[in-house]
Amino acid sequence: MTTPTSILNIQITSSDPDPSRQGQGGAPLILHTTRGDLRAAYHESPAPHAGVVWVWGAYGGLEGPADGLYARLADQLTPDGITSLRVDYRQPRVLMESVMDTLAGVSFLKAKGYAAIALVGHSFGGAVVITAAPLSPEVKAVVALSSQTGGAQNAGLVSPRPLLLVHGEADTRLPPQASRTIYLWARQPKELVLYPGAGHSLTQCKEKLDALLKRWLVEKLLV
Repeated sequence: MTTPTSILNIQITSSDPDPSRQGQGGAPLILHTTRGDLRAAYHESPAPHAGVVWVWGAYGGLEGPADGLYARLADQLTPDGITSLRVDYRQPRVLMESVMDTLAGVSFLKAKGYAAIALVGHSFGGAVVITAAPLSPEVKAVVALSSQTGGAQNAGLVSPRPLLLVHGEADTRLPPQASRTIYLWARQPKELVLYPGAGHSLTQCKEKLDALLKRWLVEKLLV
């Protein structure tokens, strides 16, 4: 799948706090864009050096898999100098619109001064971040969790950025063969981690997943 860059046109015009979502982790924001409003949550490090944009599955949302992985990891990464932006889709299940939402998140962090940004996506979001990564020079690393193959055929274009693929071996919604296939499509540097007994949400391996992602993101963004 090739993506004409001419169709990728989204700009953030302004942002406002979102008081309706207080207490859901981070600083809740509404990003006003040229294609509509984006809900987001901003977790700013007190000594920032790099950033992460987190996107979820086909239904959108901000929490992520594994019992709220995104907010949890975003907070855990701030002491390491990594700021996070969790982004909800304007049009869930629409791949290229979701790619533009992800790129808008990258633009938001870039405007804050971040030159090294990682993308993390789960399920449908795995294809979103794989598609988005080659379109932004600020993206330095990509993580696809329990990813679908649809929309991920250009995984080879993620290189030379490192790509981490994670899947549960007991996933019945998107079997682990999906990540194995993406791994074959991808070029080095790439890693595939499979967790026995873990399902699509990766809840059964959340402690191991937290540790893996924290280590991997710090290593790829801060070295």
